[in-house]
Amino acid sequence: MKIKTGYLYHIKDEYFDLVNDESLMQNHERGKKRPTYFTIKDRDILWFIPISSKVDKYQKIIDKKIEKYGFCNTIIIRRIADEDAAILLQNAFPTLEKYIDHVHTIDGVPFKVPTDLQHEIKSMFKNMIGLKKRGTNLFFSDIDNLKVKMLEELQ
Repeated sequence: MKIKTGYLYHIKDEYFDLVNDESLMQNHERGKKRPTYFTIKDRDILWFIPISSKVDKYQKIIDKKIEKYGFCNTIIIRRIADEDAAILLQNAFPTLEKYIDHVHTIDGVPFKVPTDLQHEIKSMFKNMIGLKKRGTNLFFSDIDNLKVKMLEELQ
C-alpha cells in the first residue's frame, strides 16, 4: 500500500500493544478501526493525527482554551466528508507503514482531505513541533520516545 500525506487511515491494534502508551487514543472496541487518522508522511515515519466525530466534546475544550489563553492551536473543528470533525493535533503520534491497517474509504474510494485543510493541518502540526523543540510541549504522548521506538524498528 502506498501511503500518502492527506489521506485518512486506520491503524492496527498491534501498534498500541507494542508502544503501550495510555496517553494515545486507542482503537475502540478491539477490531473496530476507529478513530481515523489524518496522515503526514515524514520520510520513513508517519505522523497520525486523530479525527473525532465528538465535536461537542472538543468544542467545549476549545472554548476553555480560548477563554484561558485567547486561542486554541491544538484542536480544530472542520468539515471532513460532509460532517463536522475534531482534528486532534494534541493527540498526534508517530508510527510506521507496517502498522497501517487500511485506508479510509467512502463508497470504496480512498478519502483525501481537501488540499486547503491539509495545508492548515500540516502548518499547525509543524508549529506544534517547533514549539516542542523550543520547550513548549503541547502533545499528550511522548512523541520523542515513540519516534525513537519507530526508528529502532526500521534498523
